[in-house]
Amino acid sequence: RIVTMEMKEKKNTIQSVERAISILKCFENHQRLGITEISKMLALHKSTAFGLVGTLEYHGLLEQDADGKYRLGIELFRLGTHVQIDLRNIVLPYLDELLRQCQETVNLVIREKGNVVYIEKKESPHSMRICTKVGQSLPMYCTAVGKAIMAALPGTELEEILEDTEFTKYTENTLQSPEQVKQQVEEIRKAGYAVDREELEYGLVCVGAAILDLNGYPLGAISVSGPATRMTEELIARSGKLLHEYAGQARRKL
Repeated sequence: RIVTMEMKEKKNTIQSVERAISILKCFENHQRLGITEISKMLALHKSTAFGLVGTLEYHGLLEQDADGKYRLGIELFRLGTHVQIDLRNIVLPYLDELLRQCQETVNLVIREKGNVVYIEKKESPHSMRICTKVGQSLPMYCTAVGKAIMAALPGTELEEILEDTEFTKYTENTLQSPEQVKQQVEEIRKAGYAVDREELEYGLVCVGAAILDLNGYPLGAISVSGPATRMTEELIARSGKLLHEYAGQARRKL
């Protein structure tokens, strides 16, 4: 919830720093905002908001799009990767267990705007493996982990992502519109996990589940992926059940 900038007396706090922090928090439920929108949300004079936003942009904490609106900057993501160490440490034992039980490649991803970034991967013992790598960024709408995260997002945030998404057709199975994504999102919410059936790459099937914080907001997602020849309907269902279970256990340890 965004509060107005009627600054109360607080010990050891600096007004301008508090205002800058409040500007960044405006983007919790909005992917992109303009100066006028920010100033109204925080009851700030437009010139004050302009100066603060400019400073945040200079330091890479905000980025400006061609239409003049702002989004969170890559510097925040870089700093945030240090925080993700705790998430990785919590999830690693579950990835090991998933690998043992499913015998297919397992992954941990976090969200970066409309993409997911792979921050951990454990390879299948089979000789035929999946060609993802740590640090790789892929679109949310055509990956199981991405769709699982989308299904856990607030409605307004999901709408903003879909509005900014350029739908590329990677295969005949790739989702091609916001409406198709929303339809799958409803199915994912009921099932507790998402499935990518050769939507990014022919021959690749992936099952994913989101890891939520205590407020129900997605911090990332875990997945099991393998060749379509090995990812039978039975394995997809079993992987989905395990992913949902382990994501829930990881949430309780956050």
